[in-house]
Amino acid sequence: MIKNSFVFLEKIGRGMEQKFWSQGLKDWLSFLQAKKVKGLSVERKKELDEELRLAQRALLDNDSSFFVGKLPPKEMWRLYDYFKEEAGYLDVEVNGRGEVILVGISNYYQTNSFVKGFNLEPKTLEEELKKYKILITFNGGAFDLPKLNKQFKLEVKVPHLDLKPLCVNLGLKGGLKEIEKQLNLKRPPHLYGNPIELWKAFHASGDKEYLDLLLDYNKEDIENLKAVADKVCKDNSLKLSKV
Repeated sequence: MIKNSFVFLEKIGRGMEQKFWSQGLKDWLSFLQAKKVKGLSVERKKELDEELRLAQRALLDNDSSFFVGKLPPKEMWRLYDYFKEEAGYLDVEVNGRGEVILVGISNYYQTNSFVKGFNLEPKTLEEELKKYKILITFNGGAFDLPKLNKQFKLEVKVPHLDLKPLCVNLGLKGGLKEIEKQLNLKRPPHLYGNPIELWKAFHASGDKEYLDLLLDYNKEDIENLKAVADKVCKDNSLKLSKV
């Protein structure tokens, strides 16, 4: 979808993008090959051509960070298809005081867990995040990433795709567990618990069984993010194509 998108260009919104598409300029290549574009001066066309060539170069260099600050957050889903094989899925758990006690990051096939008191350190998290070209969360823009920034001064330098606004755009409302049910995604019954209570039980008793259950709970959240991302990105693309 990103190669069909123009909303990352300076002062180009969905309305102008739709005008480009209506002229048959459905992708970057057709735009670059066009000698004239209705609604643009020759000089403006040249400016946009240059921006598109830079974007082409960024994709060739596998540089997803090029689009940070250019592609609006609500349009970040357009990068998903291109970078999904290098996506990182992230979910944070906190204790009763709102402090981060667990960060799970996965490429879907393997999940790495960072736990308070064991390996939850800023440098470790930074090194892990360098592996990915796009970061996927559910409500991460309002919760997970601000928590990580406040507690660890951690800044995400790759595109961040927050699935919650995309779900709302499709009429899917509620938290991740509610969204899973609406999409008929299953999870084991014992993984519907309360992560704060599991952490309290582990901290109070030292019983590793509670920690293992918390890790499984977090891992289930993360792995379901991929199924949600696949669904909502596809549906948002279909919805946009009908506008």
